Amino acid sequence: MELILAVVIALVVAVAVTSGLVISGRKKKQLPPAEPPSTTPTITAPPAEPHVGDEAETPREEPRRTIEEVGLPTAEAPEAEAEAPAVEEPEAPAAPEIEVPEPTAGRLVRLRARLARSQNSLGKGLLTLLSREHLDEDTWEEIEETLLTADVGVAPTQELVERLRERVKVLGTRTPDELRGLLREELIALLGEYDRTVHTESPEDVPGVVMVVGVNGTGKTTTTGKLARVLVADGKSVVLGAADTFRAAAADQLQTWGDRVGARTVRGPEGGDPASIAYDAVKEGIAEKADVVLIDTAGRLHTKTGLMDELGKVKRVVEKHGPLDEILLVLDATTGQNGLIQARVFAEVVDITGIVLTKLDGTAKGGIVVAVQRELGVPVKLVGLGEGPDDLAPFEPAAFVDALIGD
Repeated sequence: MELILAVVIALVVAVAVTSGLVISGRKKKQLPPAEPPSTTPTITAPPAEPHVGDEAETPREEPRRTIEEVGLPTAEAPEAEAEAPAVEEPEAPAAPEIEVPEPTAGRLVRLRARLARSQNSLGKGLLTLLSREHLDEDTWEEIEETLLTADVGVAPTQELVERLRERVKVLGTRTPDELRGLLREELIALLGEYDRTVHTESPEDVPGVVMVVGVNGTGKTTTTGKLARVLVADGKSVVLGAADTFRAAAADQLQTWGDRVGARTVRGPEGGDPASIAYDAVKEGIAEKADVVLIDTAGRLHTKTGLMDELGKVKRVVEKHGPLDEILLVLDATTGQNGLIQARVFAEVVDITGIVLTKLDGTAKGGIVVAVQRELGVPVKLVGLGEGPDDLAPFEPAAFVDALIGD
């Protein structure tokens, strides 16, 4: 029994040894292939891991390079590109406006349609009345009423009616063409013969100096800017003086007009001394050898004596450089008789040499041209016929009358 047990144990041990040899042999056979994978991971994987790690690190480094070397230039590029237009934008609109304003010659004729739209009641109304078969006293009273309603004024109306009576009586038969010709001649004669030139040449070796005065709301500063365009269109160099220091936006508004035509604007602090700014403007004009200096004065109310005295001071200070060549009074044509009151007060303070009638294309009554000339004894030299930059036109009596009565 012990012998059998010993044999069994021996057999078990032998099998165990044999299987161990087989297992270990298999392991030895499997180890070489297992070692290559382990070798591969050991040799290839580590380099592969560094490659993977390198690739992982490279993106980390590349973002740094992208931010520092690529990102910043990319971030700056849009800013540079954005800044370039921002710098060019102010110059782009200025360039075309500086180029060439519309020529002034014949400008009133070109703007005639605007004038005709608002003046039909005067010219065509008179033609209709004069065309009646019988011109009795009632008709002549209607003619007078038409002229007075158009702000022609009492004395000029009486003169015109008397001349029309005489000429119609002599004429006898009245064809439409004859009546139109007759009325045209009489209206042109009523406007009078004046020197309507805007004088901008000084007799001395200094720029011509033009001072623009008027009440706020008449379009005074805008007229000054448009007048600069008129002068530039006529080939003159201009310096603008922003002496209206009591209205906050006046200096900015005038400078905008000046920039459009390449004219330098001399300005001072808000609420500063207007006379000092006017003086500096003329001084600057002399230094730059400009042809003309335009001075925009405060739109002071004609009822304020102190402010009117200030206007007289501006005139006296400017004349230290030389004589004023023009003092233009800007009147709103729609104000009618109130405009005449303003004209009288301004004429007492400064020697008005010419009148600018603005807003003559709106509801204005054309007779104001006659009335204001009679009131001051000075001519209407310029008329405003719209809000466009080149809508300020030299006044031409014939073109004005033709617009009133039509062809």
